[in-house]
Amino acid sequence: MAKKSKKKTPANVIAQNKKARFDYFIEQEFEAGLTLEGWEVKSLRQGKVQINESYILLKNNEAWLFGALITPLITASSHTKQDPLRLRKLLMHRREIDRLIGAVDQKGFTLVPLNLHWSRGKVKLSLGLAKGKKMHDKRATEKEREWNRDKQRLMKMTR
Repeated sequence: MAKKSKKKTPANVIAQNKKARFDYFIEQEFEAGLTLEGWEVKSLRQGKVQINESYILLKNNEAWLFGALITPLITASSHTKQDPLRLRKLLMHRREIDRLIGAVDQKGFTLVPLNLHWSRGKVKLSLGLAKGKKMHDKRATEKEREWNRDKQRLMKMTR
């Protein structure tokens, strides 16, 4: 009996960056923790986050998430200043950060956030080491996706 292939996606996805896979070839994926404040965790539980326009900065041997929008809840505390677009530090091992710095500096890769998810009660960010696609690459990807969809329809009809 043949095994059905399933895409490996985390079950508790908070937010996804669908445009990243359209705009980039993802060479390798990494997982990192995030340093968050209490109000940010509450907003994540409500799903008030967007990572579409965000990217990862490598500065001073540290990785930072830049441009992720976490909208504060209306019921959040008023005695703290909430900045929805602040820099958030990524928690990764030194060897991983060094490998990423080398790839970004020498080989022309970029780091893009792929999704934000829960893992054992903690917020994790999946990030991809990626190369940019040209316009003809995007067209080829779209054409291949449509062909696979049509192929599945044809296979379903012949059964």
